[in-house]
Amino acid sequence: CLPANQERFANGKLATVQFHPSAQVVMTAGHDRSVSLFQVDGIRNPRIQSIYLESFPIYKACFSVDGEQVIATGTHHKMFFVYDMMSGSIIPIQKVRGVEERFLRNFEVSPDGSFMLLTGTSGYLHLLSMKTKELIGTMKVNGRCTASAFTPDSSKIYSYSKEGEVFIWDVRSRKCLHKFEDEGSLEGKCIAVSKNNQYVACGSASGVVNLYTTDVCLKENHPKPIKAIMNLVTSATCVTFNPTTEILAVASRETDEAVKLV
Repeated sequence: CLPANQERFANGKLATVQFHPSAQVVMTAGHDRSVSLFQVDGIRNPRIQSIYLESFPIYKACFSVDGEQVIATGTHHKMFFVYDMMSGSIIPIQKVRGVEERFLRNFEVSPDGSFMLLTGTSGYLHLLSMKTKELIGTMKVNGRCTASAFTPDSSKIYSYSKEGEVFIWDVRSRKCLHKFEDEGSLEGKCIAVSKNNQYVACGSASGVVNLYTTDVCLKENHPKPIKAIMNLVTSATCVTFNPTTEILAVASRETDEAVKLV
């Protein structure tokens, strides 16, 4: 295949590549302060458009579940942008009332499209309404939160702390239902929940990815992983399941070609 973004290569590091939820479109975004959309036809992959966010190197960008918006956070900003693809307008969200953070970088969008979860500093997690971008409530883990994942039905959140603990939250009440320790983790890095809600994968700074069944995670404080994946030698920075929960991809951005499919 030709490079998806061959009609406009980025001038800096790409932070995000994501397929549109329903159209044959791919988005790229990164440190050159731009978000680009390409029609993926496999022949030319023509560029649809690029938007430029002045003095805003992008840390992460993500489609909304309905595919009508792109949300982008910056590397060193407390504001974020919403790009409305229907109207073509770029909406800056300067401040979310009730959220006191120096930077807003990492976030997750719930699978049902209702919520946006912002990862703050000092263990704070801010749950926003996707519709209004207003604060619904705040949760706090012990230590620092490094990664979070919604369950497929959007009813729970798994939050992974830097100290290797995983907190399970009820979205509706924002109460902590349970917490468990990720076996052997010295520093938590990334977490994923499978689409059928059967497995949880936790990736740590040592490169080990532990795979658990969700029912054990909800009951035990020191669950045993059903599998420990040792293939990465540098920090595991990304774990994700394929839609049918048959393959787990684990990757490290700290070295070239460090991607394993399990």
